Amino acid sequence: MSWIDEQYENIAGRYRVTSPSDAEYNCIAFAAGKTDEWWSFQSGYFWPVPSNRSPLADALVDAFTAIGFEVCPSAEPEAGYEKIAVYERNGMWTHAARRLLSGKWISKLGPDEDIEHDDPECLCGSKYGNVYRYMRRAIA
Repeated sequence: MSWIDEQYENIAGRYRVTSPSDAEYNCIAFAAGKTDEWWSFQSGYFWPVPSNRSPLADALVDAFTAIGFEVCPSAEPEAGYEKIAVYERNGMWTHAARRLLSGKWISKLGPDEDIEHDDPECLCGSKYGNVYRYMRRAIA
């Protein structure tokens, strides 16, 4: 059993590691399509909405809105759009994942590995909480 199986109780057998650990970027940047910076509401890190640096889940929704995403009703594919899932626990954002055109989802696990997983619910549980919002952005 891997550390991923131990930390994420709903993922066993439903993922594959796609890249090694890399502390250069985190899940929020990765969901936005960036692999060269760490995004955080904390000072010293990139945040798309400097006036709204907050750990609240709505602040992360605002951050993704600032880069062209909009809230949408589901994870279901829509022609011409990429999708992300924003996770929260106790009102605070915890994670973001991105849907691939193949239908699989990808996530960066903090400074650790990137994984491809079957669906957003694979990561729901005690660590990340639940999906708070699905968002979409037109594919350029």
